[in-house]
Amino acid sequence: MARVTPTKSGPSPVKILFVCTGNICRSPTAEGVFRALVAREGLADRIHVDSAGTHGYHSGEPPDPRTQEAARRRGIDLSGQRARRTRPSDLTGFDYVLAMDDTNLYSIGRTPEPPDGAAVGLFLEFAPGQDEREVPDPYYGGADGFDRVLDLVEAAAAGLLAHLREHHLK
Repeated sequence: MARVTPTKSGPSPVKILFVCTGNICRSPTAEGVFRALVAREGLADRIHVDSAGTHGYHSGEPPDPRTQEAARRRGIDLSGQRARRTRPSDLTGFDYVLAMDDTNLYSIGRTPEPPDGAAVGLFLEFAPGQDEREVPDPYYGGADGFDRVLDLVEAAAAGLLAHLREHHLK
């Protein structure tokens, strides 16, 4: 993505969609962390945040309990979220569609839609000084994987907000 900035006109909120495989670990973490950051900065009326999965395995389910617990330890409540599958309309309904890894990036389509479509890329492209390109999937690993996801997501969230301030929130 290389910091692609979609063309946006009018006062409507900037819309961000975070995407992982099942929408129960990484993307709900990104949604919750970014939503909390946006609220803390007083920008909730200017930035809309959502998450989805490229597969419908868990549609309608809350985030994984381990994901919720790790987030809760950092003061972030994910309990109200429910998994959903990505839709073709997401590429035109959101300004940014940010995947957690290359597999999901490929699934949603690397090339942005026509000029009014979303900028599509990897979320960690917004993490300053981060060597990793992908947010690893903690689902089959130990508890420390969920904390690592939070560390990466918090870094990328700060970078994304800085990008939005520069390009959309002046």
